[in-house]
Amino acid sequence: MLVLLPPSEGKASSGRGAPLKTESLSLPGLTAAREAVLGELVELCAGDPDENDKAREVLGLSEGLRGEIAKNAQLRTAGARPAGEIYTGVLYDALDLASLDAAAKRRATRSLLVFSGLWGAVRVTDRIPSYRCSMGVKLPGLGALSAYWRTPMAAALPEAAGDGLVLDLRSSAYAAAWKPKGEVAGRTATVRVLHSQIVDGVEKRSVVSHFNKATKGRIVRSLLTAGAAPRNPAQLAEALRDLGYTVEAEAPARAGKAWALDVVVTEIH
Repeated sequence: MLVLLPPSEGKASSGRGAPLKTESLSLPGLTAAREAVLGELVELCAGDPDENDKAREVLGLSEGLRGEIAKNAQLRTAGARPAGEIYTGVLYDALDLASLDAAAKRRATRSLLVFSGLWGAVRVTDRIPSYRCSMGVKLPGLGALSAYWRTPMAAALPEAAGDGLVLDLRSSAYAAAWKPKGEVAGRTATVRVLHSQIVDGVEKRSVVSHFNKATKGRIVRSLLTAGAAPRNPAQLAEALRDLGYTVEAEAPARAGKAWALDVVVTEIH
């Protein structure tokens, strides 16, 4: 099983580890593309961050986040930590990688792949520095990163997906960088979280946002902790039901499309 995750906007500090080595990251087929994005981002952010309005505009930063520019300028020399420690936020708080037992951590190492505007995609054990560069950024020399990553991703991701289930939990911006095709799409499942409420005796459902991330984090944690190994979307739906989730699964209408799974919750937290 390969689980595709979005990164978090907020990130932990880089720490004091050894600096980044792009050639040591997983998915080596992305190394050249990573170097290109890294080089342009560092160049964009060089100089005095208080005067670098271009970088602030390109990165979509508020005035209070100018410190992120200086962070990006130092990416080649900053300390690196495992990506699973760098990414924070609602989904990663719910997933809580640090508290998993040893067996579940090994499954996380094999299964989890975090998409990134800067790195393309990394494993949770890949050592990276803290950075600020979303998939929605348009770098002056490379253009929109979601479009830039499509070609290298198309070559690297099918191999990473292997012949098993692909559980796609990415947000739309990160999903644009790689869309499973052909037989890979047929064993891919996307997940939507719906909040169910009874209003005047009638069930009403709504899509949740903040709590969508938390639920997805809990889903991944449940699968890792239980050692579940579904081979296809139908088996995934059954595995989640066995773990106590209410799941409605819809097979694709035609070949080459992903399955759609709705996880229905009555409480949001």
